[in-house]
Amino acid sequence: MKKIIDLRSDTLTKPSPEMRKAMYKAEVGDDVFKEDPTVNKLEDYSAELLGKEAALYVPSGMMGNQICLNVLTNPGDEVICEADAHIFNYESGSPAMLSGIQLMTVKGKFGVIIPEQVEPLIRPKDAYYMPRTKVIEVENTHNRAGGTICPMENIIELKNLAKKYNLYYHLDGARLWNASVETGISVKEYASHFDSISCCLSKGLGAPVGSIIGGTKEFIKEAYRVRKSWGGGMRQVGILAAGGLYALQNNIERLKDDHRRAKYLAEKINDIKNLEIDMNSVHTNILLFRPLTMTVDEAMIKCKGEGLLLLPGTVDTLRAITHLDVDDSDVEKAADILTKVFE
Repeated sequence: MKKIIDLRSDTLTKPSPEMRKAMYKAEVGDDVFKEDPTVNKLEDYSAELLGKEAALYVPSGMMGNQICLNVLTNPGDEVICEADAHIFNYESGSPAMLSGIQLMTVKGKFGVIIPEQVEPLIRPKDAYYMPRTKVIEVENTHNRAGGTICPMENIIELKNLAKKYNLYYHLDGARLWNASVETGISVKEYASHFDSISCCLSKGLGAPVGSIIGGTKEFIKEAYRVRKSWGGGMRQVGILAAGGLYALQNNIERLKDDHRRAKYLAEKINDIKNLEIDMNSVHTNILLFRPLTMTVDEAMIKCKGEGLLLLPGTVDTLRAITHLDVDDSDVEKAADILTKVFE
C-alpha cells in the first residue's frame, strides 16, 4: 500500500504515545469551577512561559483570537490588520458576527505591515461618524504569507505607534513557537510587547486540541466570562489540557526539525523548472510555491494521485507544511513526487 505523505497542515498531527499516556493519567476536575488541576497547571505554566500575569485555555485558536478582540473592543470599533491575516480570511466573519467590530486591512510585505502604512488608517478621535480604531493586530508567524517571521524591530515600532494613539496591541501567535525557535528570541520577549496574545497548541506542537491566551489578570478574568458565554466552558477538560502541557514541555525545540525539512524541500522545489518559489519567504515550516504549467486544482489532483497531499496557499499557489508526523524520508519522497508531476 502506497504511503500518503500529508503536507496539507501541521494541524493534522496525532498525539504521540507519550502524549496519550500523559492524557490518560491526567487528574481532572470541573474547569468551569476552576477546579481542574491539570488545566490550572497548564494555564500557570503558559502564563510563566509567555511572561503574562495570567492565561486561559480555550478550545481553538480562532476562539482565542476572537475572545481577545472581544475583550479589547466595543461594538462599532475597528481593528487594523494585515490583508492576509488569519482573523480576516479564516475566522468566518467572527469579528462582525460575535463582537460587532470591523477590520481595516493593509497589504504588507511577507505579511509584515509597517507604521507608515498603519498610521494614516487610524481614525480621528473626534470623527463620530467613523468607527473607532481600537486595536492593531499582528500575526507571527504569518500563515498566508508562508510562515514568515515578523521582525522584532517592526513589532516594537508598531507597539510604539499603538501607545502613541492609546490603542491596544494583539498578537495572533498561533505559530509563535516557530518564530521563537528560528530566531532564538524567547516567546516571553515576543509576548512582552503585546496587550493580549493567542498561541496554538494543536499545530506544530502536536497537541490534539486547544490554544492559550495570555494577558493581565483583569483581562483574563473578562476573557473567562466571554469564553463561557460562547460555550467554551469544558468541564473535565484536563484530559485534553494534559496534551497541551506535554506539548509545551517537550515539543518546542523539535520545531527546528520541521524548519530544516521545509528548507530542504524548498531547495528541491526551487530546482524544478515548472515550479516557482520565493526563497526569501522560506522562514519556518510553511512553503508557498506556484505551478507554472497547470492550475492549483490540477496540481493538487496530480500530486494526490502520486501520494502527496497539498492545499492551496493563495489564489495561485500551493502550500506544503512540514510537521512532527513527517520525517526526512517523507520530505525526500515529496520532492520526488513534485519532480515527477512537474517535470
